[in-house]
Amino acid sequence: MLGARRGPRLPLRHGEGDRSRLTSLQGLVALSLDALSSVAYGPEAIALVLVTAGVSRVRLTLPVTLAIAGLLAVLVVSYRQVIAVHPDGGGSYAVARDDIGPRASTLAAAALVVDYVLTVAVSLAAGAATLASAFPSLLPYLLETSLVVLAVLTAVNLYGIADSARVLMLPTLLFVATVLGIVVAGLARSHPAAAVGTVVAPHAHEALGVMLILKAFSAGCAALTGVEAIANGVPMFRRPRVARAQRTELMLGALLAVMLIGLALLIRRDAVVPKEGVTILAQLTAGAYGTGWPFKAASIVVAFALALAANTSFGGLPVLLSLLAKDHRLPHLFALRGERPVHRYGVLAVAAAAALLLVAVDARTHRLLPLFAVGVFTGFTISQAGLVLHWARERPPGWVGTALLNGTGAALTALATLVLLITKFDEGAWVVVVVVPLLILLFTRVRRYYDRVARELRLGTVPAERPRPDRAPRLLIVPMEDVGAMVGRALGIALSLDGEVVAVTVAGDDGRARDLRERWDRWDPGVRLEVLDSPRDARIGPIVEYTRRSLAGGGRSVIVLIPMVESSRPRYRFLYDQWGLLLAEALREHAPDALVCVLPYRIRA
Repeated sequence: MLGARRGPRLPLRHGEGDRSRLTSLQGLVALSLDALSSVAYGPEAIALVLVTAGVSRVRLTLPVTLAIAGLLAVLVVSYRQVIAVHPDGGGSYAVARDDIGPRASTLAAAALVVDYVLTVAVSLAAGAATLASAFPSLLPYLLETSLVVLAVLTAVNLYGIADSARVLMLPTLLFVATVLGIVVAGLARSHPAAAVGTVVAPHAHEALGVMLILKAFSAGCAALTGVEAIANGVPMFRRPRVARAQRTELMLGALLAVMLIGLALLIRRDAVVPKEGVTILAQLTAGAYGTGWPFKAASIVVAFALALAANTSFGGLPVLLSLLAKDHRLPHLFALRGERPVHRYGVLAVAAAAALLLVAVDARTHRLLPLFAVGVFTGFTISQAGLVLHWARERPPGWVGTALLNGTGAALTALATLVLLITKFDEGAWVVVVVVPLLILLFTRVRRYYDRVARELRLGTVPAERPRPDRAPRLLIVPMEDVGAMVGRALGIALSLDGEVVAVTVAGDDGRARDLRERWDRWDPGVRLEVLDSPRDARIGPIVEYTRRSLAGGGRSVIVLIPMVESSRPRYRFLYDQWGLLLAEALREHAPDALVCVLPYRIRA
């Protein structure tokens, strides 16, 4: 048997094909900068809690960091399992949807949405603040600086995620090299090279106890935000996607653990404490490099890394939104992808939400930090609890040990979430308690609407009768503004169909009406022309009313063919008044029984 002949393969456009997707190194750059850059504020968050029990207690930053590194190891192993079980991405949302149930999945999705948006806002605000500390003239323009960087990141991600990985390659490698350099150079010195900042010796007002250690642990867990992004973005990797994503998750865990523990060692050895007007990372940088140009260069690298860490959300959240759209929990347009493999509406939604949040808090980092880790730790807890149920149901070899590991991780992250909510509730964590239920309500209402639509359209059912052709008389209306080639093409299409054809135009005065009729008679296209009167110079209302009168006659169907000019050059399209689109919208609203077709007439100008 001869096989069907295949036509020639079209050349791949930009963004198509496997080469446009991410390698392991590109995935580390595009999806992990949020987690890696969190070393800039994670150890400091621990120290800020411990110092309330006395300056000497800051030395406990190291054991708390070691505990966080242990939790990081559990999370890395857990998310490698999530990647294998759910290769289509979605992270904790996919786990909860398939292994727990719809309520848990909507909670996980809402928590992740909050976390991703906060990641963008916190990263940009922190980057702007760090940059302003090196260049004080930028201090009054923190919001403007944040919004400019947000616009650049949005444009890059609209162009393509692989391209954003290439853009972020150098800043990420520079940041990792800078932090590792601080650790190596600092440990190689017998004492700090220099000191910066004003010494502040806060009075101890809390006793060192289990609750304070838990508060320090929970605060330091902010350094783990972003660990889930790789599991959410598995579809963006090259084949074999699962193996590449798992390798990337392991690389992230190793790098993050080394940097966190190295910085904690320096804090303990040099007895570094929080100071006014300078971060702990800046103190460690000065101790390693001095206060010369290497100190300023390192500050700039850290600032840009913090700003660009927002790219993690641009990689992970659009994929999550597309999964929600496919599950009918968000508008379906979030599942659409353009010519490039980019969820364009998801990228724009991330940018818009982050911009609104930055404007609301005037790009002040301290107003955002209390909200930061609650969402992501909720996702951590749900994903690991879901894996426990998954292993218990599937029962693969060795599942008991794996389930025990996931259960331990779920208990630890649940404890961290609870401590964060209790200790940070008055500082802004209450916002998350309000926003997450509202998002869950949104997902539920959208799903209910799509379910009603599916029932009304009887989707998934076999119709009782076969479709029959419409034998009713047909009237084809061609609205026009003037005689020309565009109208001629529209009339030709109308005449090729079976039915009566009439051209309709609106004339505001008798002179223009006479001129149109004179030229129409000279042209003689074989189609009747109806010139509608418009005393108020309305261009759309008279045509809509004419269509409604035609429908009111009954017994025939009405088709409106609207010719519309369209420039081949996008930069000129705004010069046209889009009259055709406005008319089509008005007809759909006021004459819904008419079939409306827009006929674009492409011009070269």
